Amino acid sequence: MSIPAIVLAAGASRRLGSPKQLVELSGELLLRRTVLAVLSGCAPVLVVLGYKADEVSVSLVGLPVTLVVNEGWREGIGSSIRVGVEALPNNIEGALLFVCDQIALDKKLVMRLLEVQSWHSESIIACEYAGIRGTPAYFPDKDFYKLKTLSGDRGAGKFLQSDTVVLVQFPRGEYDIDCQEDLLKYLKFNDN
Repeated sequence: MSIPAIVLAAGASRRLGSPKQLVELSGELLLRRTVLAVLSGCAPVLVVLGYKADEVSVSLVGLPVTLVVNEGWREGIGSSIRVGVEALPNNIEGALLFVCDQIALDKKLVMRLLEVQSWHSESIIACEYAGIRGTPAYFPDKDFYKLKTLSGDRGAGKFLQSDTVVLVQFPRGEYDIDCQEDLLKYLKFNDN
């Protein structure tokens, strides 16, 4: 059974100054690169867009994804998670949450998450990196109600702190693109 995924890509990238979803890294747009990794094991894949949705959606042309537009994207990531969960198909076991800017995300990690999910399908699963718990994360359907309560600029992190959360190590998961300095870090990351 395939596990659905939600890729969060609705933000305005204020600190970066332009849509991070359209940043080119090694000849590939950041959002497209993320979605290709997610598609390696998940279906259906929902991509939540907001800021400049029409412009950003062009980067996904030809990919088998469902675009979901969060009209309330200005509210923050909590609203995008909520909108994504509400757009999921019925009768699913759970879903994986991804953000669009973790540059170390690859097919190997997606497959590892799906493997762990197959053993712990009733548990919340979170990635652990740099001493924190975060995305990608899996939520079983019984916990969707928690995600539907989110609002503002707070994500699902508060639900990942319990001792019952299953952890998956995500080396370099802390590398993301939020500002120009992060692009410089990417260059260093890519050289290693």
